[in-house]
Amino acid sequence: MRNRQRGSHLGLMLLASQVFQVGLNNIPPVTLAVLGLNVYLFLFPAAPLMRACVSVQQAYWFKDWRRLLLSPLHHADDWHLYFNMVSFLWKGTKLERRLGGAWFIYLLSVFSLLTGLVYLVLEAVLTELTQDQSYSMACAVGFSGVLFALKVLNNHYHPGGVTYVYGFPVPNHYASWVELILIHITAPGTSFVGHLAGILVGLLYTTGPLKPIMKKCAEFVTSNGSYSRPASYYNSSGSSGYRGTGGGYAGNHQYAPHYTTDHTAPYTGGLTEEEQLEAAIRNSLNDRGQTNQRGAPPPYGFNLSDEDTAEEIRWRRLRRFDS
Repeated sequence: MRNRQRGSHLGLMLLASQVFQVGLNNIPPVTLAVLGLNVYLFLFPAAPLMRACVSVQQAYWFKDWRRLLLSPLHHADDWHLYFNMVSFLWKGTKLERRLGGAWFIYLLSVFSLLTGLVYLVLEAVLTELTQDQSYSMACAVGFSGVLFALKVLNNHYHPGGVTYVYGFPVPNHYASWVELILIHITAPGTSFVGHLAGILVGLLYTTGPLKPIMKKCAEFVTSNGSYSRPASYYNSSGSSGYRGTGGGYAGNHQYAPHYTTDHTAPYTGGLTEEEQLEAAIRNSLNDRGQTNQRGAPPPYGFNLSDEDTAEEIRWRRLRRFDS
């Protein structure tokens, strides 16, 4: 999330270049659709930023609850969009292939809504504690709150690893918290509370009651009240690790690198596709580095090159081990 501002279209052009380097066929369908929706709403917004951003004043006092739906899908400027979508391209591709398209779109919908709700609660609490009404009027937009929730989930699926944050190794367990603080220091225009809300939503899913609640709701909808098929269905949607794990990851099924599910088979590539994705992201980030030297604003969210370098190494080691 970020406070509103408009910029040039250089970030948008870099994002288009990024997507074509990766290749449309190498991006899973839900990830591609969500990315496309964010770009579309940047070019043709459903509402002006002042009417799309979410705040306690607008959403709660004035009962404009549609802002909870609009705010994650609108961005302050093209750089805000670029950095969020590059991060989402990487996280979304990995998580969608792991969880399956149906569960992933369900997850994104719940995370987007809950991140906005938690943001409102945090801002309302700060208003009460400080008696400062500016917290209630702070209006934020952007997908980065959801990205922080996805980062918590991704780190949960890769325990024990290390993320490089601004060149410093940080255990995955603490990476989100370290990034939360560093991003707030290095990019003051970002929404600290919005990013914190994303972390809390991710923790609600990985260690709290959110995942079992989502599973029960999905079981009811998909089986129309009879629980005859959830066992096989939810194994393919990534929730097989829920039963008996107490929120941990030890119970999840470990699939071979080329394992595919029915609804994502055409998009589940092997090693070559992963390498293409990694190479394209590195190339785009190199372009970003050159652009920043010419005066572009700092990234609104993540130090992707450091983070993804560590993840590349883990992926390659896992592939060699599974092979």
